[in-house]
Amino acid sequence: MPFPFGNDPQKTEGYRRFWSLTEAKRPLVGFTLRGFFPMEEYAATRAWPPDTDLTPEMVVPAEFLPDEERLLREGELLGDDIIRGDMPAAAVIPWLSGMLGSRLRILPGNVLGEERLRPWEEIEQLRLDRQHPWFTKYVEFAQALVRHADGRYPVSHGAFVGPCDILGEVRGHTQSILDIMEEPERAQAALWRATHIFEEVTTEIWKRLPLFAGGYYDGMYHLWSPGPIIRIQEDASGLYSPALYRKCLQPLDRYLAQRFSSAFIHLHSTSMFILDAFLEIEELRCLQINNDAIGGPPLPRMVPYFRMVQAARRSLVIRGRFTPDEIRLLMDSLDPRGLYLLILVQDLREAERLRPLLGM
Repeated sequence: MPFPFGNDPQKTEGYRRFWSLTEAKRPLVGFTLRGFFPMEEYAATRAWPPDTDLTPEMVVPAEFLPDEERLLREGELLGDDIIRGDMPAAAVIPWLSGMLGSRLRILPGNVLGEERLRPWEEIEQLRLDRQHPWFTKYVEFAQALVRHADGRYPVSHGAFVGPCDILGEVRGHTQSILDIMEEPERAQAALWRATHIFEEVTTEIWKRLPLFAGGYYDGMYHLWSPGPIIRIQEDASGLYSPALYRKCLQPLDRYLAQRFSSAFIHLHSTSMFILDAFLEIEELRCLQINNDAIGGPPLPRMVPYFRMVQAARRSLVIRGRFTPDEIRLLMDSLDPRGLYLLILVQDLREAERLRPLLGM
């Protein structure tokens, strides 16, 4: 192909139509052979011993690069609409958790920041330390990707846990909800501190990353954007009532969305009961919702939520595995304007079977 990894700059026009909700005959479509568990994709991560702590010294960016090259090559075979890029260690490492002092535990198929009950006095001192070993390793990894890319693919920020997730890690998820009820001023101050750190770590890495085809990028969802982008995450929001979300988290998410012209939020089915509260944040240009393969509701129960997003005139990214019947349901139920389907497939043959159903 004339463009490495299928990254034809002309593909940015499809993304521009996606962001602007321009009339379209079909959705933006991406196929990927990558799964939900990126640790399985890299020889470097498969070598990490399970049930131990991950330390910065164990992360060697050069050891990831051969697999990064191999994974990106799928774009030369799948022939879809998307631009492929990367981010430091894909979504393997919870970088921000490590930067804020959490132990990172290697589990089967995943690495998680370990929650523990920290005293308020310690939480009041949380900040982004640019000399912290996890921050310097994160920057080192991003710069290694930029050199390896050499203009062939975009490099982005990492996938970070969000403000309520951070509070859950530093106080314990159950205790963090009790804190909001019993010590609301301290809990809210901690949430704001986490929000400012989240903003800072996002802007800091973009000082070191080149634009691609004149735009920004999110490597988690292969999402190019014409303006500054931020991926907001509030996975623990599923523990909050609608009233608590509006009181405690909605101001934080609005603050972040106001500062990036291409702001989007990552959601799971567990947060759909407060979807209307997320949609009240007018500055959120886009919502990304997973079709959760494990533990999620069947797709027909998710379609009304997808329609809510489109009725609010927001762009929508849906990521997951889909059967042919599920693809037909999405195509029949949703407006192709501002719709991006990121479809996980087992092999090239599955992509070819789904392609006609998508109007490709």
